[in-house]
Amino acid sequence: MPGRLDDVIGRLLLQAAVLLHRTVAGRAATERLQQRRNAALRAAYRHGIPVEELAARMRLSPGWVRQVLAGKRPPAVEEAA
Repeated sequence: MPGRLDDVIGRLLLQAAVLLHRTVAGRAATERLQQRRNAALRAAYRHGIPVEELAARMRLSPGWVRQVLAGKRPPAVEEAA
């Protein structure tokens, strides 16, 4: 019986690992997170936070933040400020 219980627990842990891998490590998941981040940046800007402060807090260049605010696709490599 202990062997069967270990097998069931092992398979459940494997399913949890697969679920986490697909939701956190996938390309689509990364893009979704970046879209949410960009939406939050735009919302903060609309609520009066200046570009320079957004860039400093995100540790990105002001030019990169301006591209996101304008709705353009930022460079593939995110540059540090």
